[in-house]
Amino acid sequence: MTRAAPLILTLALDERSFAFFDEQRRRYFPPARNFIPAHLTLFHHLPGDQVETIRDRISERCVVQPRFQLEVASLRSLGRGVAYALQAPELATLRGALAQEWAKWLTPQDRQKHQPHVTVQNNVEPAAARRLLMELSEGFAPFRATGVGLDLWWYRGGPWELVQHYRFEE
Repeated sequence: MTRAAPLILTLALDERSFAFFDEQRRRYFPPARNFIPAHLTLFHHLPGDQVETIRDRISERCVVQPRFQLEVASLRSLGRGVAYALQAPELATLRGALAQEWAKWLTPQDRQKHQPHVTVQNNVEPAAARRLLMELSEGFAPFRATGVGLDLWWYRGGPWELVQHYRFEE
């Protein structure tokens, strides 16, 4: 029997914020390794064989979840890359509730404390990452983005495949 591919759950951002992060990612991420658009991952590895249960739960959540503001609070070093750190109480509550419901399925990575971020550079030499962090930090001022929904993806080893986009209540 073939095992179903894992699922990834990400937060969907408003068009303006997504365009900003995606442009940064296209500019700074090594092109040979940049297979996916900018994203804020909530769960890295959910069981694909539970796709219908997961889809149902996401649908139930999204119809009662209003859109919410996130603070793009700072830049963050990833050692071999750079990310923007985001925070919002609503995001922590949403992810925490899903993590509790899906606890039996979570991998060690998804059990860790969630540190929301959007990666714009990764898989580079540490010195290059430090240079970019310094460069981006010079003009950085905190700003806001809006969480508008959730995106569920298949991970099959290459570019992600969208399962479904879910909108929050407007």
